[in-house]
Amino acid sequence: MFRRREPVPFAFLAEADRFRSNVAPPPRRRASVGEMAGRWLLGLTIVAGLVGSVVLGTPALSTPSGTPSPQSQASQGR
Repeated sequence: MFRRREPVPFAFLAEADRFRSNVAPPPRRRASVGEMAGRWLLGLTIVAGLVGSVVLGTPALSTPSGTPSPQSQASQGR
């Protein structure tokens, strides 16, 4: 059930995973309105850039289907 651990040169390393502190960390500071607006603006800019690159890049990746592609004379056997 309990595995025996390898001996380590420092005792505090072996007992570090069993240590529990009774001191609570300080509460997190809430972000201000300006910080939250900046985060939203940054996220919106990134998403708009990705959407814009897809919209502008899609026509370049599509092949025209209405016109036949020109063939070289080498493909006709001449």
